[in-house]
Amino acid sequence: MFCISLLLLAGCKGPQEKAPAPQSQSAGVVDAGAVKQIDSTLQSFLDQGKVAGVSALIYEKGREKYFHAFGYADREAKTPMARNTIVQIFSMTKPITGVALMSLYEKGAFKLDDPLEKYLPEFGKMQVYKGVDEQGKLLVEAPNRPITIRDITRHTAGFPNRGNIPGLSEKLREADVMNRENTLEEMASRLASVPLWFHPGTQWEYGPSVDVQAYLVEKLAGQPFEEYVRKHVLDPLGMTETRYYIPEEDRGRFAAMYRKTEDSLIRVPDEDAKSDYLHEWPLRRGGSGLTSTLDNYMTFARMLLNKGSMDGTTILQPETVERMATNQLADSIKERNFLPSKGQVGFGIDFAVRLRPPASSEENYGVPGEFFWDGAASTLFWVDPENQLAAVLFVQLFPFDPVGLHKAFRDAVYSHVRQ
Repeated sequence: MFCISLLLLAGCKGPQEKAPAPQSQSAGVVDAGAVKQIDSTLQSFLDQGKVAGVSALIYEKGREKYFHAFGYADREAKTPMARNTIVQIFSMTKPITGVALMSLYEKGAFKLDDPLEKYLPEFGKMQVYKGVDEQGKLLVEAPNRPITIRDITRHTAGFPNRGNIPGLSEKLREADVMNRENTLEEMASRLASVPLWFHPGTQWEYGPSVDVQAYLVEKLAGQPFEEYVRKHVLDPLGMTETRYYIPEEDRGRFAAMYRKTEDSLIRVPDEDAKSDYLHEWPLRRGGSGLTSTLDNYMTFARMLLNKGSMDGTTILQPETVERMATNQLADSIKERNFLPSKGQVGFGIDFAVRLRPPASSEENYGVPGEFFWDGAASTLFWVDPENQLAAVLFVQLFPFDPVGLHKAFRDAVYSHVRQ
């Protein structure tokens, strides 16, 4: 039996790609001991058949302190996980959209507490769900206040995003909001036809808010969202391999997707996993849809760590990055969907913000002031201003982190500084 087949059964090690050791690892968070701990931790997930391939990149104080790629980007084809492997980043698209939006904020195009309907009038006549009557008809009422732009940057707009809300979920399915044949304008129109689930500003519910941000960018800038984000964020940073569409010549580097079941790791068929990226679909979402490489996304993370600039290129002003990395959720917002599972966090503008140290050893480790987000296929990045550290972790695994990879990786990175 080939080694590739034995990977899940007997812990056979896949190929590895590793950077040369830094000149010195005697100081800081990622010292020689942490490097060893990260290596053994990530290798253990491969040996146990929990992932097909995984890679990680860490910068600290302006220097690369860690890189290693383990296993396979495509287990069946025996394609090694590599530094230039292309992965689906899903919701790690959101911070990129947020940066594009906030570049317009800096130009005075809007204020955060402006009503959304001022710029997108289709959201001017929203109603709020109250339930259903005995015949199953939706009951609605007027919102307590309009949706603001701040609401769509922090997921408090009220947009429904679940499949089990009586009457409302059916309405959402009928609207077919995220059909990839929709334009952003069509997406927004369809979403605006569905009542809000709750009054704006009253709870945190992850959903399509950042897709609405993308449409807002398009309207404010007077050009397609994809063009704006390319011109004002991606290209200035040299992020040429962060894309919605992957051309034929690069598809050999496009990682396969895997699904973890109770006792095995199953490849998701390419026709299901990759079809969004192999055709120029009209919908260019703000909340998902980009692919990237480790170095491309690290460039973005380092720009944020450097307070908006990278290698002489300024994307945002420091005060704007600080605003994005500041908690925007009032204590009165008690309902927060899955956000508490991220630890002692609030939410800023398009990423979570760590407010306090972990309350227990079971929580994901992180330093107060850190801001971060992740993606549906278990990718992760964070920015740690206190330690001047940025980390990116790539894997292609559904459902979201079913194996505890994020906690283990964080624990390994901070292995010698954790209290």
